Amino acid sequence: MAMNRAQKRYSVSVMLLMAGYVLILLGVVAYHDNHPLHGPLGYVAGLLPAFPVIGVFFVLGRYLVEERDEYLRMQVTRQALIATGFAMSIATAWGFLENFDLVPHVYAYYAAILWFAGLGLGACINKLAAMRGGGE
Repeated sequence: MAMNRAQKRYSVSVMLLMAGYVLILLGVVAYHDNHPLHGPLGYVAGLLPAFPVIGVFFVLGRYLVEERDEYLRMQVTRQALIATGFAMSIATAWGFLENFDLVPHVYAYYAAILWFAGLGLGACINKLAAMRGGGE
């Protein structure tokens, strides 16, 4: 199936952001390995890898606004809601377990990793719903 304009823009934007993320992360890690990060430069270097990931959230929102096909928009909205519920549920449960020293500390950026995994889960649920005839 050919991609429409909104899908193409979304795909290209995500690919560019993720390529930027990889390059930034590799650069920051390489710099960190050779120079201690502290002060304002440390904060800038620490935040740089977050910006492309934050950009993906913005791009998904822009896609939902630009998508003219109501069915596709509903599919992606459901996928994002599943991802959000998945990530927030695990992060909340883990946070309480961590608070009582039952599990080790996990960096907060893992919430975004869980959310992206939840997008995959949402895509699977969308596919199952479509196969059962309940895709709407």
